[in-house]
Amino acid sequence: MADVALLEHRPPGERPPSPPRGPGGLLGGLLKATRPKQWVKNILVLAAPAAAGRLFSRPALTQVCLVFALFTACAAAVYLINDARDAEADRAHPTKCRRPVAAGRVPVPVAYATGGTLAVLAPAGAIWLASPAVAAVLTAYLGMQLAYCLTLKHVLVVDLAVVTTGFLMRAVIGGVALGIPPSRWFLITTGFGALFMVSAKRYSEAVQMAGRPGATRALLTEYTTGYLRFVWQLAAGVAVLAYCMWALEEGGVPHASVLPWRQLSMVAFVLAILRYAVFADRGIAGEPEDVVLHDRALTLIGAAWLAMYGLAVANW
Repeated sequence: MADVALLEHRPPGERPPSPPRGPGGLLGGLLKATRPKQWVKNILVLAAPAAAGRLFSRPALTQVCLVFALFTACAAAVYLINDARDAEADRAHPTKCRRPVAAGRVPVPVAYATGGTLAVLAPAGAIWLASPAVAAVLTAYLGMQLAYCLTLKHVLVVDLAVVTTGFLMRAVIGGVALGIPPSRWFLITTGFGALFMVSAKRYSEAVQMAGRPGATRALLTEYTTGYLRFVWQLAAGVAVLAYCMWALEEGGVPHASVLPWRQLSMVAFVLAILRYAVFADRGIAGEPEDVVLHDRALTLIGAAWLAMYGLAVANW
């Protein structure tokens, strides 16, 4: 973590304390710059194999774990390059100034070099260890995210679409690795569910940074809170509708389950959306993983949904 003293005023001529220079300090800074807390987002690679009921064979699980590691490497590359590019702007932000690159723990050239290396090795490793299709998805993800870092994050609406597509790619790539074609309801629910969380986070940032100096996301001054509220409400409605359509669709579904878990899972899904919307409405919906893991009620609802969804897929 960056030294908080770097933010304090000092008498003229007094030098701030130097960040750690040893290998341990640099390696620790690089690891922190890859956002380990956000690796949980990459669990979405399990979504398509789990939905198809093909997650629990050893070869499939091994392949999905490999894809998880490769996607995590790609995401880490994007974080490093983004932080290197935004280092100066991040130093003016009240919390982003603590990021290792902005704080000086990781030199900008080292962040660029490490990120570039990961960006090359991950798709190359996918060709060898997984399949060309997986490598193609990883390459598309990297290209899209790097374009976002350079220019697209400054384009209204497109920035929301790019971040949402990143979540959708996570959800799709597990199916690509195992040759599972995604269903239309899976794509719609996942895509609009991701847009719901992304726009709720943007709305919360806009509410919290309103009138404050040091906002590094310039687009927040161009979006209105009313527009962002409209987006997350629209996305939540479409995600709920698509999930309910999937749950109520009977074609090709065996009827040997003890209870209609597929239909019952709608209750937990809708409750989860409604609970998450509480935080969005208050303007405190930050990182999705923080919202889910730090709210006990939402965690319990999510666990109940996972249980019912799993029972529906297993046809118990």
